[in-house]
Amino acid sequence: MVHIQKVPLQGFFSVPVESVCGAYCNVKVKSKKGEDLFRVGLRIDVDTFRGTQVGVPNLLKVLAEHRLKGTFFFSVGPDNMGRHIWRLIRPEFLWKMWRTKATKLYGWDILLRGTLRRGPLIGKKLGHLFKAAASEGHELGLHAWDHYRWQTHIESMVGEAIYRELLQGFEVIHESAGTSPVCSAAPAWRITEQAQLEKAKFPFRYNSDCRGSSIFYPVVKGKTLSKPQIPTTLPTFDEVLGREGVDRENYNEYLISLMREESLNVLTIHAEVEGMSYLSLFQEFLQQLQVRGGHVVPLGELLPPTDQITTAIIERQRAKGREGWVSVQQGRGQARRP
Repeated sequence: MVHIQKVPLQGFFSVPVESVCGAYCNVKVKSKKGEDLFRVGLRIDVDTFRGTQVGVPNLLKVLAEHRLKGTFFFSVGPDNMGRHIWRLIRPEFLWKMWRTKATKLYGWDILLRGTLRRGPLIGKKLGHLFKAAASEGHELGLHAWDHYRWQTHIESMVGEAIYRELLQGFEVIHESAGTSPVCSAAPAWRITEQAQLEKAKFPFRYNSDCRGSSIFYPVVKGKTLSKPQIPTTLPTFDEVLGREGVDRENYNEYLISLMREESLNVLTIHAEVEGMSYLSLFQEFLQQLQVRGGHVVPLGELLPPTDQITTAIIERQRAKGREGWVSVQQGRGQARRP
């Protein structure tokens, strides 16, 4: 059994706030009006059939209207997310469902999908939307074959099973989009050492498997892996909604207040939330961010030169607003090229 230590958090996670990207991550670009804009990496997690079918087209339309790009991480296999319903027996999860008004946030279709029988294969019926995202210039990434299985069982999965999950997802995206995913992101920010080693066998440009403060090369069992990690640095909507006075009306202001021009800023949104019931909130966020001098970009655009990236390890930690553990960047080594 893995011991998970609950520790005091700095911001949302007990990681240093300084960015290891140096000046590169903080390079400003010029808008068409000549204004300086700082960059916020946009990670779009697509977890379900409904999120792919409805949320992805909505987000593609909104981003096109603003002439912005992001990174879409697709779940492509069976949608069994409704099987999380058993977690209601856990007080933490029950409180989260009540606090976020989950039936409104996600809808019953998402909350019950796959409970009585195996859910539909997302890529088989909706693979054309993977291609649509790629054709519009967005970065294409793999989230999972079976999101529910990874999130729930990754701790006990052996290397062969993990590799098979990754390979199935990789192949579905390649067949559907006509191009391979260039990156991957672990469901629910849950990654193990074995899963990191299995991901290293794929031609991903980078991975986004954890929370943290800076881009880094992960060290596993004393070995530095060659693919950098771009961690999520900001809390998600469901983590802060209904906590410490944060509501729908002030969420965007609160979120933008956490961003720092001199640091790495990576935001994760969900097709099932910001692409559906809270689409208007996301539209308002993009507008408010631009007014404050920022704009969203695909995660890959944040990568600095390799000799500016340091090393770190990934450990497990509890996070405010979430039930269970997440993977978090810990420590900071010297800048090096693996």
